[in-house]
Amino acid sequence: MSAFILRRLWQMIPTLLGVILLVFFLFNFVGGDPAYLLAGKIANPEQIANIRRQLGIDQPYYVQLWLFIRQVLTGDFGVSWSTNEPVATIFASRIGPSLIVLVPMMLIETVLSIVIALAVAYVRGSLTDRSIMIACTVAMSVSLLVYIIVGQYVLAYQLSWFPVQGWGDGFFENLFKYSALPILLGVIVGLAPNIRLYRTFVLDEIHQDYVRTARAKGLSDNAVMLKHVLRNALIPIITNLMIYLPGLLVGHFLIERFFSIPGIGREVILAVERSDFPVIKAITVYVALATMVVNLLADLLYKAVDPRVQLK
Repeated sequence: MSAFILRRLWQMIPTLLGVILLVFFLFNFVGGDPAYLLAGKIANPEQIANIRRQLGIDQPYYVQLWLFIRQVLTGDFGVSWSTNEPVATIFASRIGPSLIVLVPMMLIETVLSIVIALAVAYVRGSLTDRSIMIACTVAMSVSLLVYIIVGQYVLAYQLSWFPVQGWGDGFFENLFKYSALPILLGVIVGLAPNIRLYRTFVLDEIHQDYVRTARAKGLSDNAVMLKHVLRNALIPIITNLMIYLPGLLVGHFLIERFFSIPGIGREVILAVERSDFPVIKAITVYVALATMVVNLLADLLYKAVDPRVQLK
C-alpha cells in the first residue's frame, strides 16, 4: 500500500503542473489586464504602468509563470486586491465557519440518505417506494434559493425558531444557533437526489447472484441487506461522496451568502464580484489539490470497505 500511495503522490505532480498552466493561461490571456480593472475607468497611462509594475505583470510571461509556481509551492498567493489582506489569512479565517456548517450537513445528509435508500429498496415496487420517489423528484425540481427564502421567512421570521442571519465568536454558539437552520435546509435539499441515487446503487446489488446465494443459505433479509448489499453498495456511494467533497466548500455559497456566514463560498463570490484575481487563483488551485487528495482517499476507502479491492 505504501508503494501505491507514493506512486499516486508522484502522479499528482504533472497533474498539478497542468492545473497551474491552465490557470495561468486563463488569467493572463482570457481574463483581461488586471491593471485596467484596478485602475478604474479614469486612470491615466502612468497609473496603469505603475500598477502593472507593482503586480509584476510587466515582466515576461516565463517570469510571471515562475512567480505563480512559487506561489503555489509556498502557499503564498500575495494579498487581496480588494482588502489588501493576505490571501492565506483570508482562507485561514474563512475555512472554520464553512466547516462548522458543511461537515455536519454532509454527515447528517449521508447517513439519512443511506438509511432511507435501504428502507425504500427493501420495499421496492410498493406504494411507499413510489411515493417517496415521486416526493424526491418534486423536491429536486425546487431551487435551493426557494428553500432558503421560505425557510428564513417561515422558520426564522414567522416562528422565530432560528436567527435569520448572523455569526458569533463561540464554536457551540455558531454550531447550534446560527448554523442550525442552514444545516437543516442543506440536508433537506441534498436528501432527494442522494436517496434516488443510493437507492439505485442498492437495487443494483440486490439483483446480484451473491444475494440469491446468501438467501439460499438461510440468511434473513435484514442480514443480507446490512452485511452484504450495503457493504457492496458503499463503493459507488463513496465515489459519489468523494466527487462531491472538493467542491463542498464553494458549492454552498448561496447558504453562506444569505445567512451571512463568513465562509469560503461567500468569500469566493465576493472575489468574483470584485475581480479579485489572487483569491480566485488561490481557490482554484486549492480545489484542484483537494480533488487529487480526495481521489487518493477514495481509493484507500475502497480497500477498507472491500478487502478484495487491489490497489495497483
